[in-house]
Amino acid sequence: MKFDFATNGHIFGEAIATTLYIVSMALGIGGIVGLALGVVLFVTRKGGLRPSPVAFTLLNLVINFFRPIPFIIFITAVGPLTLALIGSTIGTNAFIFPLAIMVSFASARLVEQSLVAIDPGVIEAARSMGASTGTIVRTVVIPEALAPLILAYTYLFVAVVDMSALAGIVAGGGLGAFALSYGYQRFDWAITWITVGLIVVLVQSVQFLGNVLARKALHH
Repeated sequence: MKFDFATNGHIFGEAIATTLYIVSMALGIGGIVGLALGVVLFVTRKGGLRPSPVAFTLLNLVINFFRPIPFIIFITAVGPLTLALIGSTIGTNAFIFPLAIMVSFASARLVEQSLVAIDPGVIEAARSMGASTGTIVRTVVIPEALAPLILAYTYLFVAVVDMSALAGIVAGGGLGAFALSYGYQRFDWAITWITVGLIVVLVQSVQFLGNVLARKALHH
């Protein structure tokens, strides 16, 4: 049975809305938490603004432990925590929770790498003027690393869209579940390719926007 857009197009629309909700929530929450964690890694590392071997080592170990775990396994591994905090292990929000955690760890490493590339001389100049750690981070570190941070989060967006396709395994909905249920399982290859095409357009649009914003940040 082929999918009839005339009568069931709202299902496709709901799948698009769900994917955008998943991606925006996971990237919004995980991106903010990851930014904070990345800044802490940068500040506490050896030679950082506030070196702390214990804090850096512990946070670094946690991130290195969770990052390599395949996301589909991570979803099941944090199931008890998801159940305790969300109240269910199925549904869109139950999928967003582990995705936001994974995004936090991934973005933390990307943020750290972006900040480490900053010219140390710029930071030393600010320190010599008596600026506090918080002031240096807000007015020097983040602005200096803005372009690579934009590119890092653009890359992260693509990864989150990719992971969002797995939402169907916990009845989370989205384009991945739509393509599987109405395309692959019904041998309706047109639906599959329409979904793929939409995802490609979405990713390429964000990639283009990220590149434009990064170039503007570099010029400033």
